[in-house]
Amino acid sequence: MTDSTSTSTDAVLDRARFGADGLLPAIVQEESSKDVLMLGYMDREALRRTLTEGRVTFWSRSRNEYWRKGDTSGHAQYVRGAALDCDADTLLVTVHQVGAACHTGAHRCFDVDPLDPVTASAPTDAATDATASAQAAPAVEATR
Repeated sequence: MTDSTSTSTDAVLDRARFGADGLLPAIVQEESSKDVLMLGYMDREALRRTLTEGRVTFWSRSRNEYWRKGDTSGHAQYVRGAALDCDADTLLVTVHQVGAACHTGAHRCFDVDPLDPVTASAPTDAATDATASAQAAPAVEATR
């Protein structure tokens, strides 16, 4: 690892806002399909390993140990990118997924039936256009 890589990794680690439990939620997304594959948790060391080793490492809350996706199953996640959200309290990791991401053998952990009735229709184009026009219109001052 070069000094600049070490410095940039340290900067990310310092910027990340870990929870009271010392963990950072990490959303894993497949690079090519953009599928959301899973959610895991990282402590500072797991994040450091993920950023420097090129494979996703999590902290297992149930086993209280590190686990690198794919070490036992062969279904590895190779890091292609990572970004903290605007509050720096959640990480998005973009990966090249080899095999299934879910421990059930499914491609992703969110393959279950969608929950109902949590769907809403999008606004119509006319409603969207009217809202955008109202927001973009300059304020006109009243004159006497």
